[in-house]
Amino acid sequence: MKAKLLSLFISLTLLLFVSGCKSGGQSGQETIPADLVNNPNSASGTAGKGSLPFIQFEETEHDFGRIIEGETVSYAFSFKNTGKTDLIIAEVTTSCGCTVPSYPKAPIRPGEGGIVKVAFNSNGKRGYQSKNIVVVSNTQPNTTVIRIKAQIVNPSTEK
Repeated sequence: MKAKLLSLFISLTLLLFVSGCKSGGQSGQETIPADLVNNPNSASGTAGKGSLPFIQFEETEHDFGRIIEGETVSYAFSFKNTGKTDLIIAEVTTSCGCTVPSYPKAPIRPGEGGIVKVAFNSNGKRGYQSKNIVVVSNTQPNTTVIRIKAQIVNPSTEK
């Protein structure tokens, strides 16, 4: 009896492991082929940083100032690849569902630039708001944080 239970447990564990490994990511999302990312880091921590891409934003923070509750505002953060190899932005995430980013999906060659556009919907927000946008790329370090700020006002409650 114990042998049958153990056999069943092992079979279920293997089935879950194999089925979990097949997805390879979220459905509907395109993935970047691994051979496009050339990040020569080693386990010793010594990397040829001179051969890596480098993302340099013109500015890393934007203040919208005072905006009326319910407005949707947007800003385009310009950047340049000042590194030696192609820059690949894997994803851009935000700290709130009210902030929606868009970014280039194609590799950015050395010396070229691009834009990370961020739209902020202030509906249901009040007071001072600060939202982080995390850009994940094949740089070292692999994350860069940019930020938007705003003071949300409701004209009907202010006198």
